[in-house]
Amino acid sequence: MQARLHSFIPINPPPVSKLHPTLIQNHRLLGKTCRAVTISPPSNPQVSYPAIEESVEAFWDYQFLFVSQRSETFEPVSLRAVEGSIPRDFPSGTYYLVGPGLFTDDHGSTVHPLDGHGYLRAFVVDGPAGQAGFTARYIKTEAQVEERDPVTGRWRFTHRGPFSVLKGGRKVGNTKVMKNVANTSVLRWGGRLLCLWEGGDPYEIESGTLDTVGKFNVIDGCDSSVPAKGFNVDALDLAARLLKPILHGVFKMPPKRLLSHYKIDAKRDRLLIASCNAEDMLLPRSNFTFYEYDSEFKLLQKQDFEIPDHLMIHDWAFTDSHYILFANRIKLDVLGSMTAVCGISPMISALSLNPSKPTTPIYMLPRCPSKSRTSGRDWRNPIEAPSQLWLMHVGNAYEETDENGNSEVHIQACACSYRWFTFHKMFGESEEKMLPHLVEVSISLDSTGDSSNCSVKSLKQWNKATDFPVINPKFSGSKHTYAYAATCLGSRQTLPHFPFDTVVKVNAMSKSAKTWSVGSRRFIGEPIFVPKGAEEDDGYLLVVEYAVAIQRCFLNILDPRKIGEADALVAKLEVPRHLNFPMGFHGFWAHGDM
Repeated sequence: MQARLHSFIPINPPPVSKLHPTLIQNHRLLGKTCRAVTISPPSNPQVSYPAIEESVEAFWDYQFLFVSQRSETFEPVSLRAVEGSIPRDFPSGTYYLVGPGLFTDDHGSTVHPLDGHGYLRAFVVDGPAGQAGFTARYIKTEAQVEERDPVTGRWRFTHRGPFSVLKGGRKVGNTKVMKNVANTSVLRWGGRLLCLWEGGDPYEIESGTLDTVGKFNVIDGCDSSVPAKGFNVDALDLAARLLKPILHGVFKMPPKRLLSHYKIDAKRDRLLIASCNAEDMLLPRSNFTFYEYDSEFKLLQKQDFEIPDHLMIHDWAFTDSHYILFANRIKLDVLGSMTAVCGISPMISALSLNPSKPTTPIYMLPRCPSKSRTSGRDWRNPIEAPSQLWLMHVGNAYEETDENGNSEVHIQACACSYRWFTFHKMFGESEEKMLPHLVEVSISLDSTGDSSNCSVKSLKQWNKATDFPVINPKFSGSKHTYAYAATCLGSRQTLPHFPFDTVVKVNAMSKSAKTWSVGSRRFIGEPIFVPKGAEEDDGYLLVVEYAVAIQRCFLNILDPRKIGEADALVAKLEVPRHLNFPMGFHGFWAHGDM
């Protein structure tokens, strides 16, 4: 038993992940359990210890979900179908999935998964031929080139990253903290394949070979010296001018940082992206700029907004008339700032959540000012939702307008409690109602733009811990019926809420939910919908399976219409063991991108 267990233990175990706050609480529980356990054959073979065995098993399952992968494949590797087969009517194209690939270097340093170097995976599917190929490459960011020896292939982390403190190497005085690893989301638009990160320019990738082309300054030339819509020059403007040279010159932060979540307006065939000013992370105000591009990457419009609130926005929503920001409110933490500068804590410790309001401010920013209602509500005054929510990811948003000009705005998203999600512990209360779950926010606007009502409802048809909500992308910005998300059935005592092991299909009309589970000791990431026909659920779902117990990754093809039935799985494609990869973040399906 000892020998078998030893063969599964990585030489350099990855650091504890803070990617999802549930992980931290689970790891603390598991760590306490495992330190008290000697992994050796029991003296009495008739005696079993199910609770201990389950905890140890869960500990290693979690660890293997974030094992570094140093291997790349420059040529496509054929994937073998171990169950079913690729349907002949499956649309040909490429599923791109990006996420961290490396957490431990060759000199004793580790980094948080959010700071792990970007690793791009491409599943190229030829539907009519019933074949699929797999390619995986590291994105050659500036940080990757600096930290990886091109001759030996060995890694030495020199950047801390916003969420990391190096366990080896230089700590005190290390200002290399803005580590653009291009590991969060991926986009194919206007003939360009881009990998995005939260704090810098995206990196352009050659779609066929996955070679890194270089940084793509998507907003270059789009910005002017015109101040954002909002307030006149004041003390905060002076503070911003003092901070800019320090952040840019010392910490190498770009003047503007793109948010890693973009939006595609399917009705108008537009790409929508957003940016904010770097110095706003330290000031009690926020400057956001929204850009809209046509299918050729030509800028169609740009708008600036200055919001009198200290916000940290990861995801956002749009409708025909609005850009929508849920106010994830933060504040400067003086003590955390001091420990972060000294290298004792991560740089994110300089910030803390600000749950001072019992409500959630929602900023409804006019998308088309020339057509917006000129009277009524000032967009700088948020609509207060009657629940305290920390928004994580948006599934979709849309609005319905009647003949009198009154409208209803609906946003479906994943949100959690401020008490649950914190920067210092990345975990607060563990009550189920505090966990990330699906909500629908409805806002009533009259013809002048005033809000008469705002409600927040949990999607009661599915109230378990859930994240990564997606829909058929053809319905983005429009009224939809079906939403899909990653969730957990909660069958494991030690890991009841995460990692996710189930896809849930929620019907917003019938208020029903159906599920497909991947099985015991197997986990999933974000599902992706591949449209096929005109009807909303006519297509296929792609979801990567991390079979950690056997050290394998699979690409699962599901029939969305059969979720909840025994034959929902259409095909399971196996990634070769030597290319087994850690959990990814966000993906993108590109039709015909072969």
